[in-house]
Amino acid sequence: MPSPLDSFSPTTLLLTVLVAGVAGLARGFSGFGAALIFMPAASALVTPVVAAPVLLVADGILSLGFLPSAWRLARRRDVGLMAAGAALGVPLGTLVLGHADPVPLRWAIAGLAFAMLLLLASGWRYHGKPRPGVTAAVGCVSGVFGGLAQLSGPPVVAYWLSGKEGHDTMRASIILFFGATTLFTFVSYLAAGIITAQSLWLAALVAPAYAAGLFAGARAFGLASPVAFRRLSLLLIALSVGTSLPIWG
Repeated sequence: MPSPLDSFSPTTLLLTVLVAGVAGLARGFSGFGAALIFMPAASALVTPVVAAPVLLVADGILSLGFLPSAWRLARRRDVGLMAAGAALGVPLGTLVLGHADPVPLRWAIAGLAFAMLLLLASGWRYHGKPRPGVTAAVGCVSGVFGGLAQLSGPPVVAYWLSGKEGHDTMRASIILFFGATTLFTFVSYLAAGIITAQSLWLAALVAPAYAAGLFAGARAFGLASPVAFRRLSLLLIALSVGTSLPIWG
């Protein structure tokens, strides 16, 4: 009986698993960053419409263990406002993902990831006073990016880093927000027919490597230098974007 993964070569599957492990490492440490590493590279390997639900399912299931502590530490009111905005944005991103041509979409994902990389590397932060309307608007933009390519993290990070809360609180808020958007995106992808047997099988294949990365990243959160790990993460994101460009074939 043929497997839904038979359309991919063993090399493609191995590379996808390796990329998932590295993406999990970044996610476990900082609370975000997995999509910036995984989506450009995996889109080149298995197409964007397969890569996005793979990351959604693997990350959604394996990150459940982070939610209880995130609930205690997070800025829950702000997370709720931002999640409300994301609920409007996610279907728009999903619509583009489901109907766009794969090659232009790969360019768009690589370009979006590069723009988010520049945003994070620049150190730019939102310096205005956080207001409910602004918080919800950031959530909406984040939702569009998330529905399109699971890239919902950087806008939220740039916005929330403007606050005075510690890194623990910000990380917890990001994790809790991702928990909400994962639910919205799963429903949206399911309704659009983007979650398929092939994407579920591939998610199961990459899950062990992603889980190992999450565990190692979470352990490193209390041990490694945040500055050094941030530089390494930015380098990995840049490599993922550079090697995923459609000009390479």
